[in-house]
Amino acid sequence: MAETKKKVGRPKKEIDPEQVKKLAMLQCTYEEMAGFFECDQATLRRNFATIIKEGKETGKMSLRRYQFELAKKSAAMAIFLGKNYLGQTDNQNVVIQDMPEIVIGIRDNKGPAKDN
Repeated sequence: MAETKKKVGRPKKEIDPEQVKKLAMLQCTYEEMAGFFECDQATLRRNFATIIKEGKETGKMSLRRYQFELAKKSAAMAIFLGKNYLGQTDNQNVVIQDMPEIVIGIRDNKGPAKDN
């Protein structure tokens, strides 16, 4: 009679790589993805690091594409992108003229300030 080996450890979790990539494209954190798949974060890092990195980069490109499209319709988005990508700023030069004279009372150690 042949002896069958008893398996040790938890049963293997089936995780769909396409689903991992979709969640990564949404910029989900490892913690969020682990919660979704009901697995440990280390499992995702160990088995899907490359897929997650690719998904996150693809998601950023999609977001950037959407922002540029939105900038065609929204002045606020165009300003935001100009500041972040083109180094544009809202510079305001303030010139103060005719400043009032400031009088400071001198106080001795015996009482309140004396004005002359």
